Amino acid sequence: MAEARTIDSADLTNAVPGAVTATLPNGDLVVAREKLIEFSTYLRDKAGYDYLSNVTGVDYLGYKGRTEADRFEVVYHVFSTKQGGGPVTMHVRAPASDPSVPSVISVWPGTDLQEREIWDLYGIRFPGHPNLRRILLWEGFDGHPMRKDWKEAYFEDDKKPFKSRHPDGHHTWAETRTPWAHNVAYASDFDPQEWLQPATQFRAPVTSGAAGQNGHGADMKTERIVVNMGPQHPSTHGVFRMLVALEGETITALEPEMGYLHRNHEKIGERNTYIQNIPYTDRLDYISSMSNNFGYVLTVEKLLGAQFQPTEYANYLRILMVELTRVINHMWAIGFLLNDLGAFFTPALYAIRERELILDLFEAVSGSRMMCNYMRFGGVARDLPAGWLDECSKIINQRLDRKIDEMEYYLTHNEILVARCKGVGYLSPADAVALSTAGPVLRASGVPYDVRKADPYSIYDRFDFKVACFDGCDVYARYQVRIEEMRQSVLILKQVLQQMPKSGEIQAGKKQYSIRVPEGTAYGRVEGPKGELGFYVVSDGTGNPWRYRIRAPSYISLNALGPMCVGYKVADSVIVLGSIDIVLGETDR
Repeated sequence: MAEARTIDSADLTNAVPGAVTATLPNGDLVVAREKLIEFSTYLRDKAGYDYLSNVTGVDYLGYKGRTEADRFEVVYHVFSTKQGGGPVTMHVRAPASDPSVPSVISVWPGTDLQEREIWDLYGIRFPGHPNLRRILLWEGFDGHPMRKDWKEAYFEDDKKPFKSRHPDGHHTWAETRTPWAHNVAYASDFDPQEWLQPATQFRAPVTSGAAGQNGHGADMKTERIVVNMGPQHPSTHGVFRMLVALEGETITALEPEMGYLHRNHEKIGERNTYIQNIPYTDRLDYISSMSNNFGYVLTVEKLLGAQFQPTEYANYLRILMVELTRVINHMWAIGFLLNDLGAFFTPALYAIRERELILDLFEAVSGSRMMCNYMRFGGVARDLPAGWLDECSKIINQRLDRKIDEMEYYLTHNEILVARCKGVGYLSPADAVALSTAGPVLRASGVPYDVRKADPYSIYDRFDFKVACFDGCDVYARYQVRIEEMRQSVLILKQVLQQMPKSGEIQAGKKQYSIRVPEGTAYGRVEGPKGELGFYVVSDGTGNPWRYRIRAPSYISLNALGPMCVGYKVADSVIVLGSIDIVLGETDR
């Protein structure tokens, strides 16, 4: 990767006449919606910003200085995979009377699922999107729940702590106030008696590479059928549905259907205080609790400023926890992939056993094995208990390398794994970028993009490690990336143990029970085990976020599921999904 850079927003102001209508104090650009497609094309083709990472909606109803004329906003964070550095951030505003913004799917296909999510939760239309329908909620749902004026059946208060419960502790059970029979509201034009599941709107896959070549013979007569895999299915890793169009056993189209686990995490996050959100991030990718904490606190620290910058000791503790988390995640991901291939003994022997030893460490330091709630603004919640570092050092220096070697010995040249995974689930480098995939999925297509190197955060610039990258563009290459990333994580962990202070303050400033965050916006991201995990926060200066958004890699990488499955067999779709490594808590949020 070339030397990282951040483009000067002044260079873009006049690039497309009339496109940039204002430059915000933080350098973000306000772009006219009628010029959005033209400006986006310029960013991709001329400025080199080929990677649309995050797209989100914001409702500014009631926000100081905003009116009905600019109530809604769609925010885009665009990066360069070749040059690295920070984003170009675009804000496109729309009035309450016409909440619509042109779809940029023709420029960045990876916006597909994100635009559908914004339509679903905010009711902002995207003219030009070929399949704009609900994605996390169902077609009969009444309203768009992320709008500021939407209230659920059990609504109690706009922000926590709820006045009915604090400080006196009085409350009434919501179920008593609102019996179940009155908890379902349908859209005004919706008749539940007449409703039928809409037929899937299969589209041609967005792929420039070769599809699978293991189709049926030309003289075999078949009929096209559409089948469901899930939402209850042993190979979907949770409540997740794949709508699959088949000719014989060959997949001609596939669409992901999610939302069965949706609990509107982001709406909850806007009612919580900032600190209350930390344990909620544990419940996103529940295999990677520490990493989730890390991404969120880094984002809020951008708004909090210098007084909340972590201490030297706390920085090392954070990296120690998140790189152990990366090892856990990749052990687990490989174990699940093997399980999808029918290998039951190996995942238990290697993936689960090593994970349990690291979870013992997490439990000792945080009090919990999976929902760690360990990070805090300006540091971490607790210091290491006596003897913890010795046990951790034994695992890092004496065990992990050896166990990764053993895993590779049994798997990397295993004829069944090679036959099932090599050449399956093809995703070209161009499509991996265009579809906004991240992490091992992106790097297995030969794109050496890792946020820790491309846009360094925390103290990652102190460590010597390589970006794990393979160019097989298939399921096997995704396995190889995870093996190599575990090795690089162990290398980082050894450097952490060598460099970190013996002791120190675990948190900058005083212990926080409630904080007010200065007004502003921030996008923070980390290279989570599954790829770029991002948080977008809008603060109005109070103790609760105005907007709280999660850029979930499990969700966005599903853009590539359909294209990677076309031309392959039904059995192949199971391992292609496994190679993405989704967790439904993060996908649905």
